[in-house]
Amino acid sequence: MPLIEELIKDNWLKTPKVIEAFKKIKRVDFLPEDSKNLAEINEALPIGFGQTISQPLVVAFMMELLDLHKGDKVLDIGSGSGWTSALLAEIVGKKGKVISLDIIQELKEYGEKNVSKYNFVKKGIVQFFCLDANEGYEKEAPFDKILASASAVKIPDAWKKQLKIGGRIVAPVDSSIWLLIKKNETDFEEKEHPGFIFVPLLKK
Repeated sequence: MPLIEELIKDNWLKTPKVIEAFKKIKRVDFLPEDSKNLAEINEALPIGFGQTISQPLVVAFMMELLDLHKGDKVLDIGSGSGWTSALLAEIVGKKGKVISLDIIQELKEYGEKNVSKYNFVKKGIVQFFCLDANEGYEKEAPFDKILASASAVKIPDAWKKQLKIGGRIVAPVDSSIWLLIKKNETDFEEKEHPGFIFVPLLKK
C-alpha cells in the first residue's frame, strides 16, 4: 500500500479514522477499466465528461479538514467517481448519511454503481441525485459537513444556509481550498489553503 504510506509519511493523512477509510475504500474500485493500473499514482485521473477523480493527497487533506464524526450528515458536491462519497460513508458510519450530488447524469450513475460495491447505497447511508449542486439540497438540510470537489467562483449562499451552526464547509474557490466554520446564522470563521487545482463547479 505504497500510496497510503506515502500520504501518512508526508502528513496528508493524520487521523486514524481517515487512514482506516483510505485503507478500506480502494481507489482502484472507482477508476475506469483503462486506468485501474494507475490507482496508486498520486495524481488526479480522468473519469470522462471532462471530470476527474481527485488527487489522493487533496482528498486526504480535505477529509482531515472536515473533522468528520460518526453519525454526521454530509453533503458531497460533485460526487464524480463516488470515491469521496464512499470515504465519507465509511467514516460517518451506519448512523451517518451522505447526500451525493452530480450535475452529469452519467457520472451520478457511475458514482452510484461504484459506491454500491461497498453496500453503502443498499444500506441507505449514501444517496445520489443528479442536480445543480450550487443550490445545495434543501430537503435534507441542515448538514453537519459540506464537501465540494469542484471549484466555485465563491461559496454559494445556499451551502452556508444549509449548514448547521458549528458545521464545516470544505470547498475549493479558484485554486484555494477554503475551510468555513459556521459560528452563528451570519458569521463564519474562514481559512484559506492556496495552491491546488480543481475542475470547475458546473451550473445548469
